[in-house]
Amino acid sequence: MDSSHVSALQLKHAGLERQIHEEMSRPIPDAAVVQALKKRKLRLKEEIGRF
Repeated sequence: MDSSHVSALQLKHAGLERQIHEEMSRPIPDAAVVQALKKRKLRLKEEIGRF
């Protein structure tokens, strides 16, 4: 894959990190939302790692 695809994946990864941080900053974070975001982030990290 080309570097633009990897860059796009990295941007999505950073966006998910930001969403996780925002959810964790709430007075009562939704554990299910955090868990789902972390799973998506991990899948992206694994895909990025293949390149």
